[in-house]
Amino acid sequence: MTGFYDVFNGDADGICALQQLRLEEPRASVLVTGVKRDICLLERVEAGAGDELAVLDISLAKNAAALERLLAAGARCRFFDHHHPGEIPAHPNLKTFIDTAPDVCTSLIVDRYLAGRQRVWAVVAAFGDNLAEAARRAAQPLRLDSVRLAKLRTLGECINYNAYGETIEDLHYPPADLYRTLARYRDPFDFIVDEPVFEVLKSAYADDLARAEEIAPEMAGEAAALFVLPDAAWSRRVNGTFANRLAAAYPARAHAVLVKKRGGFVVSVRAPLARPFGADELCRAFAGGGGRKGAAGINLLPEEDYGRFCTAFRAAFA
Repeated sequence: MTGFYDVFNGDADGICALQQLRLEEPRASVLVTGVKRDICLLERVEAGAGDELAVLDISLAKNAAALERLLAAGARCRFFDHHHPGEIPAHPNLKTFIDTAPDVCTSLIVDRYLAGRQRVWAVVAAFGDNLAEAARRAAQPLRLDSVRLAKLRTLGECINYNAYGETIEDLHYPPADLYRTLARYRDPFDFIVDEPVFEVLKSAYADDLARAEEIAPEMAGEAAALFVLPDAAWSRRVNGTFANRLAAAYPARAHAVLVKKRGGFVVSVRAPLARPFGADELCRAFAGGGGRKGAAGINLLPEEDYGRFCTAFRAAFA
């Protein structure tokens, strides 16, 4: 008997990528997901001959060993992603749809795969992933006015905001539960109007963002700015979306948002929107770092590496 597994990042891009795929290809599946930085998800999957996996918005490079294990066991896999993949294994049971261009997210890759049949959800995801121009380009055939576009942007930002945290307990909703709620709606505008979850996220996002905006930068110049947020649940929830807001407000400037934790910091980096390259290379230079060209992070930057990071951050975007 075939088993189906949907393995996806818990942010807006991962959730909306799966939403598109399952609206076109409905099926019951085991959901495997987690907080935004929980990307080694294939380690949790035990699948074998005849089983099928859809993997969305997690790095192939970070899951290479687990993917090889699953393929060797006979599982079939479609892999959709926009992060640096490393070496892609050649295997008859693996189909990859990977594009690392800085203006592409996984949901836009799935949109391409589905020939635009669920395009509106790709627009939500692109807004949530801080790809506003790409979202607007994708939305052009939908002929949405500015008010409706703004609603999709708010929805994408709220879904994305919900993914950030050290643990599931930091989040307002576990990503699997949020996906299941979203999956009841074919139209995102119905979700916005009818679903109480949206109002909860919208209000909480505004409250957390207001706290972050009271924090003065540790370093700020024309080319780069760095902020340090306290060790608190609200900081862990808002750090990524705060970085996105900063990037949108200062498109010629790079941004780093660090959240204190025991022994060091969690780091979010945004390359300048005007030149969206270099965030991934900077973060990969530190243990536990990775991401994509325009947006990347470090799971734990030790306190003793703070000065080295500041120097490398300034140099990367000078």
